[in-house]
Amino acid sequence: MTITKDSIIGDVLDQHPETAGLFLSIGMHCLGCPASRGETIEEACYVHGADADKLVASLNAALQ
Repeated sequence: MTITKDSIIGDVLDQHPETAGLFLSIGMHCLGCPASRGETIEEACYVHGADADKLVASLNAALQ
């Protein structure tokens, strides 16, 4: 699975639960919230003031 800014957070976490720490490290502490599980990475980064490209790169690097 290649993660993109359009990937749904819930899908990423379902397939790769080990990535939760990366989301938490940038302030996304609401991973269990039903709304956040349906958001794209880009949407969530916008809300949290985070760089979506940087998070996507970190997530994909962690899956290597």
